[in-house]
Amino acid sequence: MGYQDEYARSISDPNGFWMEAAEGIDWVKTPSKALFEENAPLYEWFADGELNACWNAVDRHVEAGHGERLAIIHDSPITGTTHKITYAELQTRVSSLAGALRAKGVEKGDRVIIYMPMVPEALEAMLACARIGAVHSVVFGGFAANELAVRIDDCKPKCIIAASCGLEPGRVVHYKPLLDGAIEMADHKPDFTLIFQREQEVAQLIEGRDFDWHAAQYGIEPAECVPVEGNHPAYILYTSGTTGQPKGVIRHTGGHMVALNWTMRNLYDMNPGEVFWAASDVGWVVGHSYICYGPLTFGCTTVVFEGKPVGTPDAGTFWRVIEDHKVKCLFTAPTAFRAIKREDPTGELVDNYDRSSLESLFLAGERADPDTIEWAQDKLGVPVIDHWWQTETGWAIAGNPLGIEKLPVKIGSPSVAMPGYDVQILDEGGHPVANGELGAIAVKLPLPPGTLPTLWNAEARYRSSYLQQFPGYYETGDAGMIDEDGYLYIMARTDDVINVAGHRLSTGAMEEVLASHPDVAECAVIGVADALKGQMPMGFLCLNAGTQKASEDIVAECVKLVREKIGPVAAFKLATVVQRLPKTRSGKILRGTMVKIADGEEFKMPATIDDPVILDEIGDALKEMGYPR
Repeated sequence: MGYQDEYARSISDPNGFWMEAAEGIDWVKTPSKALFEENAPLYEWFADGELNACWNAVDRHVEAGHGERLAIIHDSPITGTTHKITYAELQTRVSSLAGALRAKGVEKGDRVIIYMPMVPEALEAMLACARIGAVHSVVFGGFAANELAVRIDDCKPKCIIAASCGLEPGRVVHYKPLLDGAIEMADHKPDFTLIFQREQEVAQLIEGRDFDWHAAQYGIEPAECVPVEGNHPAYILYTSGTTGQPKGVIRHTGGHMVALNWTMRNLYDMNPGEVFWAASDVGWVVGHSYICYGPLTFGCTTVVFEGKPVGTPDAGTFWRVIEDHKVKCLFTAPTAFRAIKREDPTGELVDNYDRSSLESLFLAGERADPDTIEWAQDKLGVPVIDHWWQTETGWAIAGNPLGIEKLPVKIGSPSVAMPGYDVQILDEGGHPVANGELGAIAVKLPLPPGTLPTLWNAEARYRSSYLQQFPGYYETGDAGMIDEDGYLYIMARTDDVINVAGHRLSTGAMEEVLASHPDVAECAVIGVADALKGQMPMGFLCLNAGTQKASEDIVAECVKLVREKIGPVAAFKLATVVQRLPKTRSGKILRGTMVKIADGEEFKMPATIDDPVILDEIGDALKEMGYPR
């Protein structure tokens, strides 16, 4: 069956399609049906089934005789170590940790915050919670104390599991003082904490509240898997909200397991036993879906990488990991490849390593500009698949389903809608627009399994954030179009469609043009307030290492390029060269914050920012251009 047939069946017969997909995982009690729509527009999947996520990710592979298969490869260029864990070892480690949590009173439905770096123990903590039916909420390790406190007060954890420290190139990030500060700030106090002591820093434990990871497990009876309902929350993952109050995205266990298991074969073209590497972080949705639950549930080996695409030690580290561990599929953010390309523009380091195991590269998290895709295709010689999804959806809305049918790649498009997603482009009144026209991207309800059913303790906010703008649809917050072949193009966040003298223009389209300049490694375009035209586009350019040309010449060439490719209607005249762009730790450029600085508005320091100093540099660059006016 080809993609078109599979997709059509998922839309016309969602029950049949997803019940068939549900056969790929183990159920304690098989659900009576897939879709529960009694409470529409709040939908649930597999609600009356019973299962356990940890059983599906770990135990069933051991039971099936695959205990010696590698489950996790931890590769840390920062510590210079590699650690491999089989499925049988993982079962022992997770059941022991789950037993320790249970002995201290953590039960089904209790929340546990996990505050960890990129170590296997982070995955073990997630799986231990799932084993006993506790709901985990992973907070990016090293997050500021006040941000952690907000999350403590929102989900009210019985326990917090943390590491003593995280490691960045050249520095140790002290987690324990941040954790102590957060607990002090929060109104809700956890009953206890479990601290994983790393040899790079041993933290001071507070007697009676803080317990050592290993000591807490000593002499404890290992825990068995506790069955939970299909609609039992597996986890809460906080995503930034426009109000500053984070939104707790919920993932129901049944749909989460079924959807991720389905994608490993059908989207990523993986087979059990092969090596899958999502170069992300456990603090992000990609880490939940494709470092932890997806690969393990499907029986693959997952790589947990503690390093950076450049600087640990150089721009060849990704290729070294691929060679060392025989990675078949790499999934990362376009930002990582831009960083590699900037350090090694000609790709000299690529050929120093054996990459013959690599069959595909998937990009997500930020728009993949054609230049980056072409560079990666040229250097790696494998399909480079841009695919598009969100924290809220948990897996791809659009992609190229390599395991069903390898569709032609159209550079600039994340290809086609995945099964279960009825993607439509709407005008401001909620009416579908013609092919090729720019509009709001929305998904007709119900969303498929594995997507968010609601927000944690915030149903009204879920409705107003996602369902209110276009009744009967989920609003993605992205703008784009669909071409005559059904390929989707994500042009910008809805907020990034700027209005220049009455013309609606996509900043993403301008970024594509700027990125095509041979000296530009990375760029961002924002809309700044203009008294005459309403808004004017402004470009920020980061240049390749070793560029000989003067910055002002490159800016002039870029302005000319936009005029040629998009036309004078873009009114693109403002551009400047900067050393770095402000980003979240997952690689998203903070365009909204840059707009506020340019327009002289108050802004809250984004919690997820990688390096706050960059905002000062952007402010200085804007001042030189006469902004804010």
